[in-house]
Amino acid sequence: MDAILEPIGQFWEGFLNNPIVQLASQLIVIYVVLLWLGTAYWAFRDMQARTENPILPYFAAALIIFFTPLLFMFAVVLYLIIRPRETLAEVYERSLAEESLLAEVEKNELCPVCRDRVDADWLVCPNCRTRLHRVCPSCNRLAEPTWPLCAFCGREFERSPRSARIRARTSEPDTDREREEPAAASSTDATAEHGRLRGATPS
Repeated sequence: MDAILEPIGQFWEGFLNNPIVQLASQLIVIYVVLLWLGTAYWAFRDMQARTENPILPYFAAALIIFFTPLLFMFAVVLYLIIRPRETLAEVYERSLAEESLLAEVEKNELCPVCRDRVDADWLVCPNCRTRLHRVCPSCNRLAEPTWPLCAFCGREFERSPRSARIRARTSEPDTDREREEPAAASSTDATAEHGRLRGATPS
């Protein structure tokens, strides 16, 4: 048995004492240490890109350092599990995309009656048949139904009978008030004149 193990031991002793093997082993150790330190620096920068907390990047680097060069790969797996899923740049891009989508939704017009989505060039809502725009007979451009004249060419629109009745109703109280004011003034003048005549009559 010793005759078999002795040549094997001599072989391994000669292999380990070989300068090339020793140099290769030293290079491997240096590489592992550099990889360990580089991984700690990567965890530090990666956590900086994922959070605004100034302490967490140091904690991530300390986690890699704590596991030593022999076990730091387990620390890398643990860091990949607990780190934030998105970077700050990705969160910013997602917020911009959401704001752009919200602005696009708000840009779409809604029917004032049924609140259904309508296009800007529709004349009538297809859902509730509400009139959305009118066509100017002069310039053939779309105008709002409430505009008294076209904003593009300045042509005045004909008022519908309904709007004329509404305007007449709103103007009737002003007319009645104007009629009441002269009547009240004339009655006041008549009262003053009657008092003056009574004062002038001898007793």
